[in-house]
Parts: sequence; structure tokens; C-alpha cells
Amino acid sequence: MLTISNKAIQMPESPIRKLVPFSEKAKRDGKSVYHLNIGQPDIETPEVALNAIKNIDRKVIEYSHSAGFQSYRDNLAKYYKSVGIDVDSKDIIITTGGSEALTFGFMATCDPDDEVIIPEPFYANYNGFAVAAGINVVPVTATIENGFALPPVEEIEKKITSKTKAIVICNPGNPTGYLYSQEELEQLRDIVKKHDLFLFADEVYREFCYDGATPFSVMNLEGIDQNVILIDSVSKRYSMCGARIGAIISKNESVMSAVLKFGQARLSPPTIDQIAAEAALKTPQSYFDNVVTEYVERRNIMVEGLNNIPGVFCPKPSGAFYCVAKFPVDSAERFCQWLLEEFEYEGATVMMAPASGFYSTKGLGLQEARIAYVLNQNALKKAVKCIKEALKVYPGRV
Repeated sequence: MLTISNKAIQMPESPIRKLVPFSEKAKRDGKSVYHLNIGQPDIETPEVALNAIKNIDRKVIEYSHSAGFQSYRDNLAKYYKSVGIDVDSKDIIITTGGSEALTFGFMATCDPDDEVIIPEPFYANYNGFAVAAGINVVPVTATIENGFALPPVEEIEKKITSKTKAIVICNPGNPTGYLYSQEELEQLRDIVKKHDLFLFADEVYREFCYDGATPFSVMNLEGIDQNVILIDSVSKRYSMCGARIGAIISKNESVMSAVLKFGQARLSPPTIDQIAAEAALKTPQSYFDNVVTEYVERRNIMVEGLNNIPGVFCPKPSGAFYCVAKFPVDSAERFCQWLLEEFEYEGATVMMAPASGFYSTKGLGLQEARIAYVLNQNALKKAVKCIKEALKVYPGRV
């Protein structure tokens, strides 16, 4: 009998997209749906990137180098230096999104059944990347009560075994919006150095830090140049999620040589998207200033609005454009599905991502949901009102 692979069976569904059939039916039934479930900003892509696509002057859309166009890597290195990250183009390989960067990084550094430690809740697709690479995720739990700060060092060290190869973080974080401090990152550095581990850092939300907070890159941690692997992407920085361009960055030559072999096997990253991404490097600072100002307003509307609803708790994030809220419900997954199937307020309802899918430990996050505050301010106000009214009548409220 024909069967699919165990790896396919182990590949998890996306908690971000699993309720899509219910949202589609809600729309067919005439409801408006406020999509707070997915990190797809409505911010306009920089004009310089769009113009680069419109004005392509090529007779052939050819392969690029497997590591990406040299001109893009050169200019990307200049960008990193401009934000205080001292890397050269040889330290950079362009990938098909940040997703491929992390998958290649896992495959280049880990053998089957090796382990990576990740503070949970974490971006759910990390589970999928780990399954694809044949490795195991070992979670260490952060809690909503302290805003999802880095778990204590001793809790992290308890998870280290002979199979542990790396620690993985996202900073600022998806799904929590938490921004690790330099002190927290230095604690991780000490663990990595002591146990000779790799440190993967997904820094795709670096531009989105609020209330005067500034990001500290793992590339600037002293003494672990050979351990650090940075994951990046144009998706969020320039609101170019559909341009599948990311990067893996490391000063470890052995790691980068291994990653390049995986890059050669998939031939090259997308040519047209690289053209857009290279042009996006010319985006003026005013663009980011305006975007950050807008996200602060959106965050405040969402977080303050949620915390004003009886029984709801939502820590105030310092970065990215996500928050995790705890609801007074029997099950956030049932609540999210109920919102789409059975509830509407003034012809509308809300779609959120149940947070249990962002935890690796079974039974955690059952009353929590991740919210992406990527809609315009008026839509967010209406979404908060919708949630408030829903909780008044939800049959599973506790």
C-alpha cells in the first residue's frame, strides 16, 4: 500500500492558517473578517523596490549565483555596517526567504536527531523547519506573567544534553513581541560559549522597536564569532512578504561553505525578487520612522484595548507587530473558531491565531492567542470592540 513518509506525518499544521476554511466560510456568509492571525502588514512596499521591478531591463531572467547576486551581497553588507553589524559579503548567503535560511542553517550544523533549544512560545514554523532537517526542538518555557522574558539560565542549562547543537531565538520576537536586552543576550552568549553550541538569531523584525528601545544584534556579542548564525529577511522590514528573499549570515567559514552546498542544490534564490530587495536598500530612513510611529499607535490601540476588557491580559510588547493575549475562555482554539463560525458584531468578526500552536510543550497556551496588529487603526479599534462583545456571549467563558 502506498503511504506518505513519517516526516510528512510529523510536519505540523500552521496554527496561523489552520482556521482559514472557517474564515472563508464566514466571508461567504457575508461577514467581514478582521485578520489578526497573520503577519501580513498593510504598509506599502517602498516605491524604490516596486520601481525596480517595473523597470527591469533584462532580456533573460537568468539564475543568480547560488549565494545570491554579488552586488546585492555587497550592498547588504554595507546596510549591516550602517546599523552597527560588521560583516562582509563573504559572510552572507542570500536565501529564498528567512525560512530557507534557517532550514539550511539547521541542515548545515545538525545531524538527524540532534536537538535545538528554543524559548517558547516561538514562531510555529520553526517546528516545521526542524522536522524538515530531521532534528528535535527542545522547548524552554517563557511565561506571559513576566511578558515572555528570557527563561532563567538554569532552566536553559537543564535542557542541554549530548545531542544539543544550538539555541534558537527570535529578537524582537514572533509571536510575543518581546525584545531581549543586551544583558539577556550576554547570558545566552555565556551558555553558548560554555557548552560550545551554535546560537541562531532570527532578527527579521530589527527595525520595529518601540518606546526608545534599540535592538542589540547577536553579531555584536563578544567571543562567539564562530558560534553565531544570523537569520534575516526583507519580508517584514520592507513589507515585501511575497518577495521571498532572506539571508543567512555567519563568520564561521565551515558553516557558510556547508550552507552554500545546500544553496547550490536548489540552484539560486529568485532573480526578480533579489532585484527588488537590492533596490529596497535605498529606502529612506523616513520610511522606517513613519512605519514605527504607525505601529506604536496600532500596538497601543490593541494592547490597551485588550487590557481594558474584563478578564483579558496582554503584556505590552517592545518590538515586532505581535502580541499574545490571555483570554477568560475554556479554550482559545474553540473561541477563535467560534468567532468565525457563530459570532458577528455589526456584520464583522475577528480571526486570531490560537497560541497553543506556538508552544512545543503540550497543554501550554490553551487560553492564549497571538494577535498581529497589522491592520489600520480604525480596523483595530473595531476588532477590539468585536472581541469585547464576543466575550460577553461566548458560551465557554470562564
